Formats: sequence, C-alpha cells, structure tokens
Amino acid sequence: MLNKKLTKLKKILKNMGSVLVAYSGGVDSTFLLKIAKEVLGNKVLAVTAKSETYPEREYNQAKKIARRLKVKHLTIYTKELLNPKFLANPADRCYYCKKELLTELKQIAADVGISYVADGTNFDDKKDFRPGSKAVKELNVRSPLKEAGLNKKEIRLLSRKMKLPTWDKPALACLASRIPYGTHIDRKKLEMIRKSEEYLYKLGFRQVRVRHHACPETEGSPEQCRGKAGRRNEIARIEVPPGDIIKLVSRNLSNKVIKKLKDIGYRYVTLDLQGYQTGSLNPVT
Repeated sequence: MLNKKLTKLKKILKNMGSVLVAYSGGVDSTFLLKIAKEVLGNKVLAVTAKSETYPEREYNQAKKIARRLKVKHLTIYTKELLNPKFLANPADRCYYCKKELLTELKQIAADVGISYVADGTNFDDKKDFRPGSKAVKELNVRSPLKEAGLNKKEIRLLSRKMKLPTWDKPALACLASRIPYGTHIDRKKLEMIRKSEEYLYKLGFRQVRVRHHACPETEGSPEQCRGKAGRRNEIARIEVPPGDIIKLVSRNLSNKVIKKLKDIGYRYVTLDLQGYQTGSLNPVT
C-alpha cells in the first residue's frame, strides 16, 4: 500500500511537469521536495519565506537541506506583520498569512515559467483546523502528498528509509500560533516567544511550545494588568512532551528556566501538565 502511494505521488509530480515547492524545511515539505527533485530534476524550485514569525534556526536548517538535495532555493520576505487583519489574530489568522505567501509564490512561478505551486499538506491535515487551506483552494495550489493519500506517519517512514534528516523532526508551526486568538500580535510578543523557545531548545528539549498569555486590556483596569515597574503580566505556559516534564521540573533546571524567561520579560512562568499538544490554542470544535 505504501509503495502504491509513493508511485502515485511520483506520477502526480511527473504529470505536473515543473513545480515550485512552498518549502518550510519541515517533515512534509522536505519529503515533497526530495521526491519532486527525483522525478523532475532541475524543473523544481524551492521557496522559503522569512519573517518575524519564522524562527531563524528553522530557516537555516531549511537552507542546508535544500543545498543537500541540490535543489535551487529562493528566499522571499513576507510582510504579514503589516496586515491589520493578521495582527488582530482572529481564528482564521493563518488564512491571511497563507494568502499573502501563496499569491507571491504564484507570481514567482509565472515569472520563471513553472507550471504549478505545491505545498506540503498531507492527508491527515484534512482532520485538523487549518484555515490556511482556504487560500490553498482559492489560488489553485496543489497538495501532491494529500492527493496521493500519504499521511504523516507514512511520510515519516518513507523519509527515514530515504535517510532524510527530517524524518523524526518535531512538528513545526509559526510563532504566532503561540498567541491565543483575539490577542493582538506584535513583534515584542514574537521575540519573547522566540527567545524563550530557543533557550529551551539549547537545554536539550526537542519539542517545545511557549504559549504567550497576557492580561487583556479589555478586562479590569490597566493597573490590574500590570506588575511592578509597569510591566504587563505576561504568562509563559510551557508545553513539552509528557516524558520531558520530570526533567523540566527538576529544581536546578526549573529555577534556571524561570529566571531566564523572567529576564526575557515574562512575569509568570508556568508548565502545562497535559504536556505538548498540537494546536492547543485552536478553537474547540
């Protein structure tokens, strides 16, 4: 069954003729890029978008892998932080980001004579809350992995067989996904999240989310929303896999984490005892 799906994927890509891959460096887009290169050769272009919502560490890894796969790699700079609709952080926030990105990718593809833009959406993604999929549909972007019926587990298995370094890579999501819907997004919050997660990665944690919670301006008085020296009462809610919780709460490590995150700007540092959950801030459906 798995070989049939892989064969189907290769047939889909061959029929596309040439493809621009929206490339994040994650499990799915790396696998797609690998197979596209295998099938289409030099008729493949990988494009990665940089912005304040995309960790520099992830970009550097994506660039390194594209070089390893010998695929032409282009970097663009997106401006979602200039879009008031994105900054307002509604439940369909990802739509506005994805719409801007894919519109630019479609233009690049047209300029260089590439037939299709493809993303790394897989078959499992149909079950998840993904407002960005609306932009994919509107702009006629292809999702070959989904079309071939490949799910996340199968993609990881095939990636491992092909010795791709991303086969066991933790799930990736933009930094804005750490901020609850309805809470305004700004550079300061994103930078606090980025620094906090980078610190935890350096301590050896592979799967980390620092959810950013703050006292809403609409609740209580401004004084109630601020701590000493006028600092807002931002709360860092750390998520790590359940198996890593004991490590994180050890006295020596937890004290270091608390101090570091408070230095970054958080007033309170908490740990979610449920552990890491994909999309834990998504609306309840």
